[in-house]
Amino acid sequence: MFYYLLKYVFLGPLLRLLFRPRVEGLEHVPARGAAIVAGNHLSFVDPLLMPAVLKRRITFLAKAEYFTAPGLRGRLTALVLRGAGQISVDRSGRAAGQAALRKGLGVLAKGELLAIYPEGTRSPDGRLYRGKVGVAVMALGAQVPVIPCAMVGTFQIRAPGRVLPRLPAVTIRFGKPLDFSRFAGMAHQKTVLRAVTDEIAYAILRLSGQEYVDRYAADVKAAQARGRRG
Repeated sequence: MFYYLLKYVFLGPLLRLLFRPRVEGLEHVPARGAAIVAGNHLSFVDPLLMPAVLKRRITFLAKAEYFTAPGLRGRLTALVLRGAGQISVDRSGRAAGQAALRKGLGVLAKGELLAIYPEGTRSPDGRLYRGKVGVAVMALGAQVPVIPCAMVGTFQIRAPGRVLPRLPAVTIRFGKPLDFSRFAGMAHQKTVLRAVTDEIAYAILRLSGQEYVDRYAADVKAAQARGRRG
């Protein structure tokens, strides 16, 4: 119930008013049945804007830190995420990663939409980074289509170096569903998982027009953090 109150009464109308999102390709999102929506991740507002424009409910796998962040914004974020039925994901190790995959597969098993950011974290500089193979594991394991999605313009909301946020016009593009049924039964093969993940990343890239970086965003952020400490 709270999900629809946020979407139609409280948060959704405000987001649409502030960012005036232009939506392209909404017809590619199936009206029913399980599917994965895989997108780029440029801003904290991405997982709020996408549900605001979709007709169906969608569940995000949200990192656990979003639910435990300090301060007023952290508490409000946790409240919104919990109320919207988003899933907290612990990314502290291999076992935690396997638990996240099980949670995602559980959403798909119920015939619902699941949103995933293959990069695993927000882009540090607006470019598209190498995807992690969890999206491929779930797509092949659940045997569901993957709809690529590109957020365009959200990085400028709080680009590095800016003190105050901007309110740019935003475009949300959904691409044609990607069918990976040709890889049925191959979810245990690392080369297949990498090929599927890269195909998804390329589809997002074509929609977003970003520059691609063949590195993990988390590694880049860690290197930047070490540089600041040094």
